[in-house]
Amino acid sequence: MKALIVIDYTRDFVDGALPVGQPAIDIEPRMVELTETFVNNDDYVVMAVDMHEPNDIYHPETALFPPHNIRGTAGRELYGGLSEVYANHQQQIVWMDKTRYSAFAGTDLELKLRERGITEVHLIGVCTDICVLHTAVDAYNKGFKIVIHTDAIASFNPEGHLWAISHFEQSIGAELIDSY
Repeated sequence: MKALIVIDYTRDFVDGALPVGQPAIDIEPRMVELTETFVNNDDYVVMAVDMHEPNDIYHPETALFPPHNIRGTAGRELYGGLSEVYANHQQQIVWMDKTRYSAFAGTDLELKLRERGITEVHLIGVCTDICVLHTAVDAYNKGFKIVIHTDAIASFNPEGHLWAISHFEQSIGAELIDSY
């Protein structure tokens, strides 16, 4: 059994408060295609979406990044066509708020995967070298098979993006897929 975890593909991360910019815009068609494919195959699909509280001075990211993905703001909305896919399939897609880089940290993601017998996680989204990386490492530490769709990940740091892709394959044994 497999699951698709769609990580942080929101307006703030694509072209908003903390933008990846053109690399994130470029992966939109593949993000949409993969999400629709997994939904149509009745696979488990999770939108793991970063969420911060306004004026939260205690969150560690506050010192590292400008305010982003604030609860109740348009910046937390899914970007572009992915928003439509979610709207059309809300009954089949799980929305999961997360407050740390990894989709596993402080959420019930592992429990949801285990109760469904899922052993393989497919990861897509942004940022390759932050939230995708930390989710992949946690998945590895929890014993899941990891598949990274390299044509559906992006970062605002080109060097970090390439380093993370190498790390996925060389250090945690992830399968890399690029359909283009």
